[in-house]
Amino acid sequence: MRLSLVIFFCVISFSASAQFWRNIGFKKKHLILPLLQPVKDNSISRIKTTLKLNSLQVYSVALAPGEYSLETASHYVMGMAKHNMRFRIYNQASYNFSDLAQLYYKLHRFSEAKWYFLQSNYLSRQENDDKHTISNLISLAMIKTDIGDVPSARTDLLEARDIARAKGMQAETTAIEKKILLLAQNTATAGKPDVKYAETAGSVKKAL
Repeated sequence: MRLSLVIFFCVISFSASAQFWRNIGFKKKHLILPLLQPVKDNSISRIKTTLKLNSLQVYSVALAPGEYSLETASHYVMGMAKHNMRFRIYNQASYNFSDLAQLYYKLHRFSEAKWYFLQSNYLSRQENDDKHTISNLISLAMIKTDIGDVPSARTDLLEARDIARAKGMQAETTAIEKKILLLAQNTATAGKPDVKYAETAGSVKKAL
């Protein structure tokens, strides 16, 4: 009986020992790895990828000429404005609205451009962004001049000048005063053709 037990334990110990040495040999065999070649070019230009950033693509489209590209850019900026309004990032939304207004102005859609400038102006006032408010008022005056609402355009310029004066923005104040003077000159020039061609108009009536 004792002899059987001795033989049994010897067999087990021999099997475990063999398994142990096999494992060591296996590990040693796979621990020998080839050396990695040093990378000479560490720039990301060596990495080939097909990744394209949609934001950069849309931005480049916004700068491209043509009605279609402007429409595409307006949809993109509109998405940004909705996102910022949803999360109450009103300062950024204000700039989104003014960007939209500029795009619509380029498309000669003056009523929409005017509406978005008004929205931007409302938000810029709420955020106490005086420079942006002044910029919006000047842009509104430009649109109103184009559609023939000169008195309202002058009111916007005067308001912009008052804000600039109150905030001590001397350069902005001077620039706005020049715009007010130019608007007055253009208004006066626009009324001169009636006087200039009054005699001609009378002769046409006589001919009729």
